[in-house]
Amino acid sequence: MGKGDQKTRIGKISMGSYGISRPRLSGKLTVPKKVVEPTVES
Repeated sequence: MGKGDQKTRIGKISMGSYGISRPRLSGKLTVPKKVVEPTVES
């Protein structure tokens, strides 16, 4: 197993492809912002 193997992570990095062994991390690492509700001053 090495750079030519399509089922390994190293092989997918060398070919530039994605799959189960090399998932894309698009948008999963973002932290949701806290919603600050405006206070009503009377």
